Amino acid sequence: MPSTNPTEISPAELARQREYASQVRELLACQGYEEQPLAFVHTYGCQGNEADSERIRGLLRGCGYGLTGDRERASLILYNTCAIREHAEDRVFGNVGRLKARRQADRRLRVALCGCMVQQGHVAEKLRQSFPFVDLVFGTHAIHRLPELLYRMYSTGRRVYEIPEEAGTIAEGLPIQRESAAKAWLPVMYGCDNYCSYCVVPLVRGRERSRKPEAVLSEARELIAAGYQEITLLGQNVNSYRALSEAGEDYDFPRLLRELDAMEGGFWLRFMTSHPKDCSPALLDVMAGGRHIARHLHLPVQSGNDEILRAMNRKYTAAQYIEVVDYARRAMPGLSITSDIIVGFPGESDAQFRDTLALVERVKYTSLFTFIFSPRQGTRAASLPDSVPRDEKVRRLRELTALQESIAAARCAEMPGKALRLLCEGKGKRLALAGRGEGNQIVEFDGPEDLIGQFVHVRITNVMNWLLDGELTEK
Repeated sequence: MPSTNPTEISPAELARQREYASQVRELLACQGYEEQPLAFVHTYGCQGNEADSERIRGLLRGCGYGLTGDRERASLILYNTCAIREHAEDRVFGNVGRLKARRQADRRLRVALCGCMVQQGHVAEKLRQSFPFVDLVFGTHAIHRLPELLYRMYSTGRRVYEIPEEAGTIAEGLPIQRESAAKAWLPVMYGCDNYCSYCVVPLVRGRERSRKPEAVLSEARELIAAGYQEITLLGQNVNSYRALSEAGEDYDFPRLLRELDAMEGGFWLRFMTSHPKDCSPALLDVMAGGRHIARHLHLPVQSGNDEILRAMNRKYTAAQYIEVVDYARRAMPGLSITSDIIVGFPGESDAQFRDTLALVERVKYTSLFTFIFSPRQGTRAASLPDSVPRDEKVRRLRELTALQESIAAARCAEMPGKALRLLCEGKGKRLALAGRGEGNQIVEFDGPEDLIGQFVHVRITNVMNWLLDGELTEK
């Protein structure tokens, strides 16, 4: 159970950081820029990282930076990194390495890295030894101190490394520069206590800690008043949210979700990620009775075999997972369920992989996020003997992907003529616009660009495998 009294960053410390921001603005003014210096922030990984980057951008604006999506125009290039898979780390190292020549040619350019990847000691040391042109490295627990770290970097002219080892804190009241005017991330908790054997998140994000319900509810009200159409509640395992209100009342996630759903407005509520072991009937009942809660549940299963699930330390069986799915679909017929699956976990036999295929066939997911096992230093699974050849892992991934694509295609074949309400998210690849339905379906349709960021109604007109086309309707 997460702590109900997590350590919060004090108002005095936040005021100290605002003073550092003022000093950074003065230092930037002495750099000789003809125009406002620009910062480029690129995010790798999950929605939690994206939410962190919105706070980083807010802090950078307070320090005097403008923001740009063009790396070539930036005076500060900052990568917010991910540690979930080796491929993500390799991409970061490759992209940072390509900055070396530019950093050496431009005396005012600064390069910074933060996030889960650099919270790992061995990665921070590699950056220190092999990437001397990187100016600033800070971990997941130091985001609120970014103004102070920038001040140290500029005032001393030296590299700054800040990788605090701690259980984790909560910093309320940080400025936020949101990426979208229609969709908002709303963190409700941080960290993880589950210690799945393959996952590095508890090592880099700290222990579970929940925001006070008053803080979450207040931020939600502000988002609704500002016109946000979709609010996604975030946590490594939102189901284990637990906090005491200022009045001493106990809040779990179903209660928090119920109070958010009671707010007035035309918005959608989503949440992720939801651990199967904590996905309770009480939570599913709140979803079923909700006015604003999208009928979509992301419920990562990881494997369909009980022995592999035990080795993963997932704390449920395949049968228990199916029980949750069946209860959810009885409560919400037509519920869209998505999931994560790892293939090639150390020692996974072909028969055990077949159990995963059987579970996928049984559940019939809307979509899957599929991965080949990636050993992460410091996790228990990284030390397990791995007898599965790489080419066999790739073959299994392809078989799993083909099965899911056939399930998605069969579901989409039933869609022509059906009406959907979508949030128009942007331009389409084939038609003018693209939107996402309540169940996470992507639909493309023709219409004016001023519909972007608005709810629209469409009728499905055409299906190409798992791709959907629609046409606008009145309702």
